[in-house]
Order: sequence, then C-alpha cells, then structure tokens
Amino acid sequence: MVGVSHSGNGTDSGSGPAGSPEREHPAGTEPRVVAGRYRLHAVLGSGSMGTVWSAYDEFLHRPVAVKEVRLPPGLPPSQAAELRERTLREARAIAVLSHPNVIILHDVARENDDPFVVMELVPGRSLAGLLRAHGPLSVAQAAAVGDAVAAALEAAHAAGITHRDVKPGNVLVAKDGRIKLNDFGIARNVSEATMTRTGMMLGSPAYIAPEVASGGAVTPGADLWGLGATLFSAVEGRPPYDADGDPLETVGRVVHGSVPPPAPGPLAPVIQALMAKEPGARMPLREVRRRLYPLLARPRHTLFAPELFVEAGVSPAPDRADTTTTQVIAPVRPLSAPPKPSREERAEPAPELASDPGPLPFGLPASTAAPEAGTPGRGASRGVVLLVLAVLLFLAAGVGGFALTRAVGAQPLTPPERPAPESAVAPPMRELVTRQGDASSVRGTNDGMFSVDVPEDWTTSVTQQPGNALPQSTLVQFVSPDGRQALDVQRFDGPLDPQEYGATLRAQWPPSDFVPGETEKLPEKGGLLLTYRTVETPAPDSPAQGTVRSLNRSTFAQVFPSGNNLWVVAITVPTDQESTGRTELFDRIAPTFHVAA
Repeated sequence: MVGVSHSGNGTDSGSGPAGSPEREHPAGTEPRVVAGRYRLHAVLGSGSMGTVWSAYDEFLHRPVAVKEVRLPPGLPPSQAAELRERTLREARAIAVLSHPNVIILHDVARENDDPFVVMELVPGRSLAGLLRAHGPLSVAQAAAVGDAVAAALEAAHAAGITHRDVKPGNVLVAKDGRIKLNDFGIARNVSEATMTRTGMMLGSPAYIAPEVASGGAVTPGADLWGLGATLFSAVEGRPPYDADGDPLETVGRVVHGSVPPPAPGPLAPVIQALMAKEPGARMPLREVRRRLYPLLARPRHTLFAPELFVEAGVSPAPDRADTTTTQVIAPVRPLSAPPKPSREERAEPAPELASDPGPLPFGLPASTAAPEAGTPGRGASRGVVLLVLAVLLFLAAGVGGFALTRAVGAQPLTPPERPAPESAVAPPMRELVTRQGDASSVRGTNDGMFSVDVPEDWTTSVTQQPGNALPQSTLVQFVSPDGRQALDVQRFDGPLDPQEYGATLRAQWPPSDFVPGETEKLPEKGGLLLTYRTVETPAPDSPAQGTVRSLNRSTFAQVFPSGNNLWVVAITVPTDQESTGRTELFDRIAPTFHVAA
C-alpha cells in the first residue's frame, strides 16, 4: 500500500498487498519515532538498499512512507558522512520535481546522522505485482501506464534528473487509477558511490539498457530503454530478457543478443522504437506520448478494477535467482571493446584511450651505434630522417588508435560539445504572493508561524535539522522551478547570538570553499546581514566527478533574534546571478518576512 519501492528483495515493490504484507512492531515494544516526528508503524518491505516503513507524521498529522537508507557496511566514518550529505543533496534536487505521475518526496530526516527518506503513502500495487498476479495488461491499460511513465520522465529529464531504474517494480498503480513512477534512486546513489572504483554498478538485469550494462554512462536515454522494456512486460506479461533467472547470463544477452520483438499489436512499434540498441536512435518521450494518445481510454473509464488490488496471499519466495530486482552487477563489455581500467589502476584521473595501447609502431634499439668514420653528415642525416619517420608513425598510430577506440565505443570522432554556459541573468520572476509558513519545532510549540512573499511558482519543503555545532532548527525552503534559486527560512530553538551563528557557519566550511563578504548590522532587528559565497564540489569518488561542475553559490542572509529564537532568512543564487539575486530577489523578499505575533 505504499508509493515507494524497496528494490532488491524480489517482492511486490511499491505496495503492501502483493508479496510483502505489513509486519507490525513486536507486541509490547514502543513504536520507533524518527527525528522526533515520524512514528514508524510497520515494515512494508526491505532489501539490500534499506527498509520501507508505513509511518505517521506527528507534526502534520498524515500517513507517510519512510525509507530507511542503509549505508554500505564497513564504510569509513569520513565516507559515511559524505554519503549522508550526498543523500540529502540528491533529495533536495528530487524535491523540486512536482508532477502528478511522480511520487512526492516530503522530507529527508536525520536520526543518529542516518538519512530517512519520507514520501507520500499511496494505496495501490506495483505494476510488477499486477502482472505477476493477473498477467498481461490490455492495450488501454498498457497505454495508460506508458503515457504516465513517459510524462513523469519528461518532467524529470527537464529538471536534470535521470531515474536510472525504470521497470514495472517502480511503477505504482493506485486503487483510484492514478499511475506514479517512484524510487528515484536516493538509496542507489548511496550504494553506487562505493562501487565506482571497482567498476561494479547497480541495476535490474532484465530492464537495464545495453550501454549501461556494458559499463557506459547512465544518461536519459537509459530511461527510454527502461520505458520500452516496461511496456514490453506490460503487453507480454514477462520481462524482455530473462535467462532462466540467471542475472549474469541475462546481462550478457542484453549486451550481445538481439532485441526480442514484442507480439504484433498497437504498442509494438513504440516498444521497438524505445528499445533501440543505439541510445540516440530511441524514440523521444514527446513522440511516445503522441503515439499512445489514440490508445488511451476515455475519461472516467475504470481501467483497473477493484478486484485487481485484493490481496491473494503471500507468494512463496522464488527458488531461483531473480533478474527483475535492483542488484549489484559486473558490467559486460562488448565483444570488440577492451576492458577499461579501474580508477585506482590509472596513473592519471583523466580517462585513457585504451587500457593497453599495444606495441609501439617502431622499436627502440638496445644501444646506439656510432656513425662510421668519414661520413658524419650521412649518419646524422639518417638519424634525423629516422627520428622524423618515427614521430610521424607514432602520431599516425595515436590518431588511428583514438579513432578505433572512439568507433568501438560508438562515440563520434569530433570533440564533445561543450555545455552551454549558464545564463548570468535569473529567469523572469513570477508575481510575488504571500505564503504562510510554519517553522515550529516538533515539540508542540507554535512560535514558528511566519509570512513571506514568494514567487508563486516556487515549491515548498519543511525539514527538521538536528542540533550539532548549532542548535536544533526547523528549515522551511522555497525553491524555484529550475532549482537554482532558493529562499531558506530557518528558526533555531533557544537563544543564539547572530555573531555566534556567523562564526559557526563559517567554521563548517573548508576555508577554500567559503568566501565571506560584507557584514552589516540590522539595528531595527538587533541582527546582522551576512553576505558570503560558497563552492560545492562533487567528492573525488563521486559518480558525478568529471561530469558535474562545481557550484558557486552566493547567499544573502538576515540573521536576527525574535523572542527566544534565532531566525535566518536567506536567499541563495548561483554566483553568476549574484547582482540580480540581490536586487530582484533578496531586496524584494526579505522586507516582506514577518514572524506571527
């Protein structure tokens, strides 16, 4: 009954009824409360990446789903702290995504420094559970699933997010007919960070794209393949690849085998166009939705009957391996491609053309013979000629080797296009509207109510920040649609001096990543106006290293006491938008902030 999947356990990911009934707390034990707010009721599913709970939000009085992210065992404390922070950053990026076909991410809470991902709880079953219990879908049902998942992926890709594991187990069909894509890989990101060096990866063998299965980069094109493979399962009732449940053999067939054709029918051309081996040849999502539109059922037509969601009992565990669950995979290289060295084996961090360039096109003599007496000019000339020929042959071999390597890797010979520079001007801001916010703590106090004017299209999230160097606080964040501008309203419990806050904030950043600006006094509030720049850089072992640029951010913050609390009202923008961020955002928004009496 939950709108989240617990990849890696082979059960009906995304729902309680099929294959994974709720397991209540043992009798006589007190329900666990996470971050002083989320009361865990029952386990909905568990796997190698974590455990999913049904829970209740004591603060907002609503049911939620909580995923307890499991960090890899034996991780050094420094790497564990880095992975926890990366999980929070990934969650913030996904929280910007707001779409009716995407499971809503409410919060990422911390308990004993471990991350807990809080999502909406939706009664329903996963598509995998429906197919397992009732077989293939009708054309109208499959078209509805395909259109919903394509719409969700359109929104995700527009926000710069790649799902990376599109499959029936991550598609939720709700009892009221809604179809939602879930599990955007927060737990997988944590696990994958420790596998980058070994060349291992995470994925579902039956649905993984060929270029990813062979160790290539994960791009939005991989989601197109996953959508095609999901539609294949929807109309056939089985995954496109499954070598008798053997994950390794299945991945081998994905890379080296031909693409299995679906049975003839209205959806077959769409499936075949999505499951093209070459990522660039796959059908765009907009075209997918255009092709599916005529196949959709009429509005108010019940596609999924209530009996489809009736629990039929727990299915026994399979007696063989499963290729549909998210698991650790060793990449299968194409037959003509040389194996790529791991990062530790490379002398330099930059990617190499090949692991072994082969023998040089010319041999180096063991010793150099002296020129014959009486012919010094001839000997020198011959040496120069040989040297020139050697250089030319070396260059030719280098160019040929580069061309061969690029061809084997299905990459163009021309240099990759540089990303377009980000605009130094913020996008046009929508009209400001007054929002009411609540930064009260979970202790039941009501001294955190406030109002502030915010662009009408900015989204809101509320998180509880545990006390560490600074006291416990509640953060209400308003984020622009593109995720680049943010308004943070943070209330700290208990008295805290603005000067102390500024000093502690600065101490939390490495000196090279924090550049303080001007500090002005706010006499009317008894506080400070802080200006500073920060640099956020992907960690050295992060999968994003080398592909994601450092983020230079500028922040303008009012820090002032009110009652027994300290308030921080801050605008953060990319540094290249610092000027407009100050005049168009901070100077317009900050004066509208008021703490409720």
